[in-house]
Amino acid sequence: MPKNPRNYEEEYKQFHSKPTEIKKRAKRNKARKDLGLKKGDNREVDHKKSLSKGGSNGKGNLRVTTRTANRRKYNK
Repeated sequence: MPKNPRNYEEEYKQFHSKPTEIKKRAKRNKARKDLGLKKGDNREVDHKKSLSKGGSNGKGNLRVTTRTANRRKYNK
């Protein structure tokens, strides 16, 4: 019996419209704006102490890194 195909668009909408995800996205966008990164810039904001571990969006906790370096940091 074949399974129904997944509706990725609907799954995306349901996940990203959750209030917790909206708040996280707003924090990430604020951090990018504070460091002067524009839309389409391939660099990312790295939190020295992550938000999930009690870090803040203060300028002392933020730095600009490449996407590769930022992702590598958390995939160890």
